[in-house]
Amino acid sequence: MRTNTLKEYKKAIRIKYEIEREREYFDYLNSPSRGKLRDFCWLIFEDNPTEDDLKVFKNLFSIDFDPAKKKKFKEQKDKFRPIETFFKGETDPSNIDAINMAAILVDFEPRPFKKFHEKCRLEETKQIGTIDKPKKAVKNEKEVIDIFKWRKRYKSIGRNLRQVMALF
Repeated sequence: MRTNTLKEYKKAIRIKYEIEREREYFDYLNSPSRGKLRDFCWLIFEDNPTEDDLKVFKNLFSIDFDPAKKKKFKEQKDKFRPIETFFKGETDPSNIDAINMAAILVDFEPRPFKKFHEKCRLEETKQIGTIDKPKKAVKNEKEVIDIFKWRKRYKSIGRNLRQVMALF
């Protein structure tokens, strides 16, 4: 059973970051700074963000995304400090909105954390469901009896083999 889903989410984002920092947006992600991350965030949100991404934006910055409000957004540089230190491996942020913004910046899916958590719970439920289902390997009592006979024979062969080996 998974108990550290948030830790897994953060770890998955870090792994995705390590992959993405060498790709198309190398300039923004390779040595992240608050200013670079802020500019990269604006670039992403100008290009048709999802509804969930817009909610994360509003929660983190306390403003709605509006291309006409770029000057007001430029003032939000300090909001990227936890993301910067998270990408650099210096800290482990506790602000879920900052973590979700980090997921947006590296295009991690499923995001936000709520969707990741739901996916993990579904997978866990599927795993538990397959464990709880009885296996069809043993179909009737005769097969069970045959299995016990073979076990008994195997044990006696093992005992006899150990006795023979002890003689040498």
